[in-house]
Amino acid sequence: MNHYFHTIRIDPERCNGRMKCLRMCPTQAIRIKDGKAVIIEEKCIDCGECITVCPHNAIIPLTDPFGESSRFRHTLVMPSPALYAQFGREILPEKILAGIKKLGFDDAHDLAFTCGEVSFAIQEYLRDYEGPKPLISNVCPTVVRLIQVKYPALIDQVIPIDTPRELAAREIKKNKSKTLGLREEDIGIFYLTPCPVKMTSIKQPAEKGKSHIDGAIAISDIYGPLLSAMEDIEKRRYQEALKSICILGIGWAMVGGICRTLRLKNSLAVSGLNEVLKVFNDMERGGLKNIDFIEAYSCHQGCVGGSLTVENHYISYNKILKLIETLEFEKIKACPDIREVRKLYKEGYFFLEGKLEPRPLKPLDQDLTTAIRKRKEKEQIHELLPKIDCGVCGAPTCMSFAEDVVKGETVLSNCIFNLPQKFAELSQELLELLNKSTIARPIKSNIGKTPHKKD
Repeated sequence: MNHYFHTIRIDPERCNGRMKCLRMCPTQAIRIKDGKAVIIEEKCIDCGECITVCPHNAIIPLTDPFGESSRFRHTLVMPSPALYAQFGREILPEKILAGIKKLGFDDAHDLAFTCGEVSFAIQEYLRDYEGPKPLISNVCPTVVRLIQVKYPALIDQVIPIDTPRELAAREIKKNKSKTLGLREEDIGIFYLTPCPVKMTSIKQPAEKGKSHIDGAIAISDIYGPLLSAMEDIEKRRYQEALKSICILGIGWAMVGGICRTLRLKNSLAVSGLNEVLKVFNDMERGGLKNIDFIEAYSCHQGCVGGSLTVENHYISYNKILKLIETLEFEKIKACPDIREVRKLYKEGYFFLEGKLEPRPLKPLDQDLTTAIRKRKEKEQIHELLPKIDCGVCGAPTCMSFAEDVVKGETVLSNCIFNLPQKFAELSQELLELLNKSTIARPIKSNIGKTPHKKD
């Protein structure tokens, strides 16, 4: 089995097995064993849903600390456009970028312009494409990994245009290397990320060997220091502060931003994993063929709703809309030249370096005959189970529990509804807890005793 890098870790000291993460996981990658949550590596897509629902903060996203930048001779930060929605409306992108440089980085690069270029490149691809529809955006790495794990039949419908952050990092390293006289490996590029899966896509890209980005810093980690760094920066006039911001790119921070800026008629924008799953299930059944393009995000409202952001995602969504209105009011035209984009598109500049492949899950057995036999055993075990998906066994569904039994990863007796003696044991434990917590006379248990007959 392949080794998969993950940016989500469970702290066993904090975890008490409450099962909220188990129920929320879209790929059934979490089990409860010995009262603690564990992650099945091959199934996890680093969506961060478990982080948001854990009541004890036992699930920790791993991102790079500030100190990581010290190993490079020149450091540059690229913030997600979602960062612009984390502060008050009077704090504009130029001030935020200036604040980043005050934190000790050599430079800060706005991604909105590259997002605008990629928007035009997507438009070109849609115009030329003649295969099955709808096409799916690859802007959200969680959605890409969800397709790899759960919907491999849809892989060829994922748009093969590289992401703005990767394209920008590639170009920056090449240009900075020439102007500064440094090797590309001496230039460190860090992405300010709204979610943990961006870190995963940097450390282990889904479609190529190595990312052009060197690390990711959580927006929530940099928020406080950045807010302090911006306090003494002079407030600039709107026109000067916004002159380099691309209106097409700002919309990438929220769901529907790409569809809206390109005015795509037959498109669909969806956010939140539950809604994304519904859409992909419809596609697997042959639906939505009248739709040309689907813009999908695992986080509610898009990147502004990431688990590593600070502001409420509804407020953030509104702030991005207001920023776009400001750009329109000021008639800012800092957007790509469509003719130049078309030229680069024909040269293959925007396309992914590798091909997206399915992510194979561990089979029931390497031997085909044994795998078929185990599949039948799984179905037989499932028939014995109550089919209520209670999760008490430590698996999210009765079917996943049956599969775990066949694989030898659990035992049938862990289903309390299947074996009366297990229920009796748990009932006895409950009675002991009640006896400890009650002031009244201890409760006597008749479990396992034969009732007396009346004379």
